[in-house]
Amino acid sequence: MPLTAQQLVAHAKASIVEIDPQRLLLLQEQGCPIIDVREPMEYAQGHIPGAVNIPRGVLEFEVDGHPAVNGVRDPALGHRQHPVVLYCRSGGRSALAAEALQRLGFDQPLSLTGGFMGWSGSGHPIAGAD
Repeated sequence: MPLTAQQLVAHAKASIVEIDPQRLLLLQEQGCPIIDVREPMEYAQGHIPGAVNIPRGVLEFEVDGHPAVNGVRDPALGHRQHPVVLYCRSGGRSALAAEALQRLGFDQPLSLTGGFMGWSGSGHPIAGAD
């Protein structure tokens, strides 16, 4: 039986950890990588300060090669036991992305509840907005 996009997101959210903006701020202070999985045009219109843009469509192919998540250990495996925060516009794509990173062996892929809309709606800083 085929699933809808909403059902896929609900399934993903049941198997991942979602965090609120306050926890993201704490993780940010600790140097946790933040990945914006939106499209480049969305990212250019405003993003969370310090976030890198790796669009959802290429995440699985690029995450190991991106310097924001590689750290100083083995570039292919060294970062997988550390938290990484993902966000999108409202939380659906980032939930799917976090589920995908779990399948790739990441221990702590975290999705920002409410995504960029929740972040900006809470009055948190935005970078790159024109």
